[in-house]
Amino acid sequence: MRTTRAIHAVERLKTRSGNPRFAAISLSGGVFYLVDKSGGTEQKISDPLPLDEFVKFVDAYGPRKPRKVSKLDLAFEEQIKRSKS
Repeated sequence: MRTTRAIHAVERLKTRSGNPRFAAISLSGGVFYLVDKSGGTEQKISDPLPLDEFVKFVDAYGPRKPRKVSKLDLAFEEQIKRSKS
């Protein structure tokens, strides 16, 4: 069950980055590290981290998830910009 959180975090990273070659490596003692296999070799990206720290690291690594913005949000931001001028 513990590895499921790590795997889901890496799957989210794969989706955000568009790179399907990221992987979570599990070590004894419940620690994980992130590798990138896109160069033909395993490039170690993180040090071995406990599960919670690993998930935080992976979620912060790579591109951010695009923010959803509605038409009303855009109109409100435009109105704020005009009022500051």
